[in-house]
Amino acid sequence: MRKIISKSKAEGKVSAPASKSVAHRMLILAAMCKDKTSVIHGISPSEDVLATIDCLSVMGVKIEYDGNCATVHGIDFSKVNTTKPLNCRESGSTLRFLIPLAMLSGNEVKFVGSERLMARPQSIYETIAKEEGLTFKRDTDSLTVCGPLRAGEYFIDGNVSSQFITGLLFALSTMDGDTKIIFNTEIESRPYVELTIWTMRQFGVRVYYDTDWSFFMFGGQEFKPQDLTVEGDWSNAAFLEAFNHIGGQAHVLGVDEESLQGDKICREYFDRLDKGYCELDISNCPDLGPILFTMAAIKDGARFTGTKRLRDKESDRITAMKNELEKFGAELEVDENSVTVKKCDLHTPSEILYGHNDHRIVMSLTVICSLFGGQIEGCEAVSKSYPKFFEDIKALGIIINDTE
Repeated sequence: MRKIISKSKAEGKVSAPASKSVAHRMLILAAMCKDKTSVIHGISPSEDVLATIDCLSVMGVKIEYDGNCATVHGIDFSKVNTTKPLNCRESGSTLRFLIPLAMLSGNEVKFVGSERLMARPQSIYETIAKEEGLTFKRDTDSLTVCGPLRAGEYFIDGNVSSQFITGLLFALSTMDGDTKIIFNTEIESRPYVELTIWTMRQFGVRVYYDTDWSFFMFGGQEFKPQDLTVEGDWSNAAFLEAFNHIGGQAHVLGVDEESLQGDKICREYFDRLDKGYCELDISNCPDLGPILFTMAAIKDGARFTGTKRLRDKESDRITAMKNELEKFGAELEVDENSVTVKKCDLHTPSEILYGHNDHRIVMSLTVICSLFGGQIEGCEAVSKSYPKFFEDIKALGIIINDTE
């Protein structure tokens, strides 16, 4: 799907979509409430969240979902036994959150998904499986695991995706015995881990900081069913907020100013870019990388550190943004763990822009196209997290046309 974005400004009120980060966590924890029923309201039907619902259903969780509200009947994950593959589509959260839960049983569970997803690193789980003598088989198009995981001490690196830590916290919280996760390095993306711990607390499960570099969980904890509502998504609200820093006046509703979501920092980082060249650490908010690179190109440039994990997202986001922003006349210098965006005179691109099958690339390019105009190929990628993105910004006054 190709869209033509014309020069235009965003003005008016818009509600942020529901947080898929929170929705994933609430749905999975509701599914872990054995033989009990929870209700989760305000779920946005993004492709990633639908993947989690589908996979939980295959694992034996009964979920009644109407496009906004999910009634979830919990199960005992140690008894999961299915011959049907779990299709994670393109959702890294779905895959990494559910792998440890699938390893609670002594039965093989097979995961499938897009080629890009199945190629993404899973070394944390692979190492644990090897150390514990569990099954972990990777093919080009699938991954098969078999447990059972047991209580004890687990040593992992902290400078990895928070998705691994979240997945382990979910699974290990079900143990009868006490469990400890010890990190070999400082934890990156700590806000996402804090979000996991906060959500677990809503369901009656406690995770304790044994030290700054380790977590402790008592065995035998009881999961308590809940009736909860998913809060607004700061990760996607960032793209709406960006319009306010290029001449627009979009009032973004539905986000919690006190949220634990790490991407809440978008407003602070946009303000700093408004003031001129600066250095920003995005190790705790890597999903903001594409829109921050874009805003730095529009403004006076910036140097970003903590960028290396952007290469392992839905696309190689560093290469993708470098290629696309250069079509506007931007210049990006890339190092192993940093990206420098130089101040340059930008112009309307003469080439078609590509979304690289990545929702955050598409939305970032849309923001800059509202200043200079441009055509973006692959706009359907927004369905991964924000299906109504183009509908919402069109209502704000951004001029969008589809090509035939």
